[in-house]
Amino acid sequence: MPVSHDVSARRRAFRQLHASGCFLIPNPWDPGSARYLEQLGFKALATTSSGAAWRHAKADGQMRVEEVLVHLREMVAATTLPVNADFEAGFADDPEGVARNVRLAVETGVAGLSIEDATGDPAVPVRDLPAAVERIRAARRAIDEAGSETLLVGRAENFWLGRQDLDDTIRRLQAYAEAGADCLYAPGLRTRAHIEAVVAAVAPKPVNLLVGAASEFSLRDIEAMGVRRVSVGGALARSAWGGFMRAAQMLASEGRFDGFADAASGAELNALFRERPGA
Repeated sequence: MPVSHDVSARRRAFRQLHASGCFLIPNPWDPGSARYLEQLGFKALATTSSGAAWRHAKADGQMRVEEVLVHLREMVAATTLPVNADFEAGFADDPEGVARNVRLAVETGVAGLSIEDATGDPAVPVRDLPAAVERIRAARRAIDEAGSETLLVGRAENFWLGRQDLDDTIRRLQAYAEAGADCLYAPGLRTRAHIEAVVAAVAPKPVNLLVGAASEFSLRDIEAMGVRRVSVGGALARSAWGGFMRAAQMLASEGRFDGFADAASGAELNALFRERPGA
């Protein structure tokens, strides 16, 4: 874990980013991709549960909390930027378990973490609102009791799980804000009307928008809607996997090497990751 003053500085900087304007918070899936994104000039990064899981040959949602905590420590150590943790549903069925795991996540040095209301059960995909609120409250207490400035993100998964219920999504986000969430997030929103409705409903709390595919909206358009931050989820990891899979499939099926045409330069990658004397 970075020294305490470094963690505190990152957390303060992260909160300041949410105070005004709109910023991109891309999602690296390993230390190398985090290092590259920092070099490009981004101000903060967020982990991706799917990208991290694929890195470990697992499906999204199948990593254990112990594995995720190791991943968070790696990501915090890989960059000087604030890191927001995709902490899924807190890796526990009860609020006490959520609180315990959130305390462990805070100890990794992350500047923010999200708790979602998905159950992982296709038959009942979203938790009842009272239960979901208690889990946000538990996460809030854990952060406060740790004396941490870690930012808490409350996630409503309706749209992401195919439940196109804007009223319930807004009701959930408002309840999460009242329970102590600092930032609100409803992955799966795609229309201007839905985005603007959510922003207005939870104001002045900041809203995160997921853009994980080609979009008709530019960052400037999204900022004009009042969104405070934009993440990309597993899209960068999927893009990397897409290039790898195409090249590998061409090797396997045709014995051709054309898939290497867009490969990154080894010299560039070595320059990016080479340790500097005295570092």
